[in-house]
Amino acid sequence: MWNYSVQFRTLHGYRRAFVRVGQGPVLLLIHGIGDSSATWDHLLPFLALDHTVIAPDLLGHGASDKPRADYSVAAYANGMRDLLSVLGVDRATVVGHSLGGGVAMQFAYQYPERCERLVLVSTGGVSNEVHPLLRLASLPDADLLLPLVGYDFTRFAVRAVFKAFQRLGTDLGRDAADFLRVFDTLPDATARSAFVRTLRAVIDHRGQVITMLDRCYLTRGMPTLLVWGAHDAIIPISHARLAHAAMPGSRLETFEDAGHFPHHAAPGRFLEVLRDFLATTAPAIHSSEQWRELLRAGRLGLPEPLASELAERTATHSATGT
Repeated sequence: MWNYSVQFRTLHGYRRAFVRVGQGPVLLLIHGIGDSSATWDHLLPFLALDHTVIAPDLLGHGASDKPRADYSVAAYANGMRDLLSVLGVDRATVVGHSLGGGVAMQFAYQYPERCERLVLVSTGGVSNEVHPLLRLASLPDADLLLPLVGYDFTRFAVRAVFKAFQRLGTDLGRDAADFLRVFDTLPDATARSAFVRTLRAVIDHRGQVITMLDRCYLTRGMPTLLVWGAHDAIIPISHARLAHAAMPGSRLETFEDAGHFPHHAAPGRFLEVLRDFLATTAPAIHSSEQWRELLRAGRLGLPEPLASELAERTATHSATGT
């Protein structure tokens, strides 16, 4: 196991944990809900060979503080901006997995001048579909049941269920080890509270609450890579194709034998794809004038029938209350 030191900075009164290793252009790696910077551990030694890699624990996750606070995607994007600022980093290539992909996209939208490239891995925030288990966990009274995960019998039962999914060869079973790793963080009451607050900021009983489809056209000129597992049980592969169509000039890499964690299922290929993307694209150059023109054009700048398709998807998204 490669060793590194977790560092801390206090921002707005809350302690934030992060790893910073390597030298060179900056990569900001953002994990998913319930996870931590540890999800990137096996990749850090290779990425740090020629990049400065910053992998934070989002507020409410890992070793960062878990206060009663704002856990919205926009707040997380602000947190990433502030962390980079105190570390003296002006610009970065932003890599986000799952919830972290939604945060990465929001970061690129809020602070385009600070985002050089965008890498979205099984990202949330494309459309409303999401696994029913997460929808159930977001229900108003679901958090009343979460303290049960602290009991041995509950933990044993959950492990047995995921092992069964694994033996049956289900898509959910492909990522059993990762889901159980996240589950193991929940017996801590503060971690449970932060998990629920984060979940409810992005998911309700109808599915994902937010969509980035209405702003995807703003990535024009932003080098963007989409990485998805073909057997993703949490966020379906159809979201990858929709995001790819909506993001001008983006690349899509599908990992045929992976689920929701393609960077774990095939780390060698993930590194190869990411490093090729970094080597063959130039950092985005932000232009305020171009940004204004994109905003003015909006979807009118998209070719048909893509504009109609996105309008229909977003209208459906809004009609369901998400």
